[in-house]
Amino acid sequence: MENKLQRNGDTKENNVVKKKLNWSGSLIVASLTGAFGSSFLYGYNLSVVNAPAAFIKKFYNETWERRYGFSVDESTLTLLWSITVSIFAIGGLVGAIIVTPIVKFFGRKCTLLFNNVFAVTAALLMSLSLLAGSFEMLILGRVIMGVDAGISLSALPMYLSEISPKEIRGSLGQVTAIFICIGVFTGQVLGLPEIFGQESRWPYLFGAIIVPSLVQVVILPFLPESPRYLLLEKHNTSKAERAFQTFLGKEDVSHEVEEVLAESRVQRNTKLVSVLQLLRTRAVRWQVITVVITMACYQLCGLNAIWYYTNSIFSEAGINHKTIPYVTLSTGAVETVAAVFSGLVIERLGRRPLLIGGFGLMVVFFAVLTVSLTLQKTVHWLPYLSIFCILAIIASFCIGPGGIPFVLTGEFFQQSQRPAAFMIAGTVNWLSNFTVGLLFPFIQGGLQTYCFLVFAAICFAGATYLFFVLPETKNKTFHEISQAFAKRNKVSLELQEMNHCSGERKSNAEQESNFTSSVGNGETKKGIV
Repeated sequence: MENKLQRNGDTKENNVVKKKLNWSGSLIVASLTGAFGSSFLYGYNLSVVNAPAAFIKKFYNETWERRYGFSVDESTLTLLWSITVSIFAIGGLVGAIIVTPIVKFFGRKCTLLFNNVFAVTAALLMSLSLLAGSFEMLILGRVIMGVDAGISLSALPMYLSEISPKEIRGSLGQVTAIFICIGVFTGQVLGLPEIFGQESRWPYLFGAIIVPSLVQVVILPFLPESPRYLLLEKHNTSKAERAFQTFLGKEDVSHEVEEVLAESRVQRNTKLVSVLQLLRTRAVRWQVITVVITMACYQLCGLNAIWYYTNSIFSEAGINHKTIPYVTLSTGAVETVAAVFSGLVIERLGRRPLLIGGFGLMVVFFAVLTVSLTLQKTVHWLPYLSIFCILAIIASFCIGPGGIPFVLTGEFFQQSQRPAAFMIAGTVNWLSNFTVGLLFPFIQGGLQTYCFLVFAAICFAGATYLFFVLPETKNKTFHEISQAFAKRNKVSLELQEMNHCSGERKSNAEQESNFTSSVGNGETKKGIV
């Protein structure tokens, strides 16, 4: 009995030591630096245009009048402003489309570094637009900044998922969402009148984009490339071992290398799959569908509508107009705290409860918000309930739907499928973003406060789908996750692996015979990590 208790104690102690070893200094620095120069800028550019909106519109009007001798009409000004805001999503779509060949040739880390060219170029264009008297520079800068965001929201989660041990893959993956929230909050803070929220200072809001880019360019080159990329795509074992040693903080990485080599043995005669090949692969059909649905719900769940109503709801609650920008900071703070909380508990609770629970809570609070907004003029305390619902919806979004879709995309697919999978996820993400921006004014105009019921229905549909389809991926290898989907895809695991390989096999006959030989020798059955 004593021996058994001692063994249990030793096991717990070993688990604690193992957990501590997982979080090496290099792993933390790589994730923070990568996110600061990538997802942080995406969040920052979502919120940075809100505070100086009136000053930018005035700049547009003055530029138009100086060029043509008359003021711009209201409809044209509204169109120019709408283009300025929404064209960010068009740039994002372009970035999501071009990211696959970039990460293939440059690698994950080098793609993040290369992406800073877009960020710095965009920052210079937007910050100098007032001095140059050209609003076209600001619009072009927003497009280029969108390209940067489209690339980073695919390359960063890919990099984080490949450098992290499976025990902390979810927590490290949530760094993407946490820095998006921090970026939104930073944009709100810097937009305050005491800082850059003044007519003469608004260009500095865009010039500040250079700072995270420079930090990433200075630090990231000293950190390794993704070891999985080095081993499976570059076939450089020595560099991959050194990368594993750096990120895991230990000398003996033979177990980790062997796990990846098991996948390498299956993929040695294969190449990266295209988007079309991935869509045709039956073995990952439900993984692709799940990624598409989670990414669509991520954008269509109504958080943009919440930002639209925030100021009016705070005003109805009796908050002074000049005080509202400061009170709005509470939304960014709640968003950040909820995202950090999700990162801390994701490895305990798992992806599935947080994602389904987040969408479920949003359904409840959207319903309550609809009632409170409809009746708020009849009961004096209802505006305060509306404020609570807004904060609760933001928190519900950030604990699950705000970051886990990026984590799942990295977990569902094998090395050769991952770039195409992130391209699909990014395309759906940015198309949905653009759709919301295009259609929401019409939905809001037609349904008024009842527009939130549309978003409640989308969240309910997403939660229902995930409840029946999504398996738990916490602490599971890629091989185990493939097994979880095998039955739903109506393929056996062995057939799944053969489909994966045959979909990517090179065309010459010699390589085909080599692959058949490896299957015959049982290498395929050793499993994909």
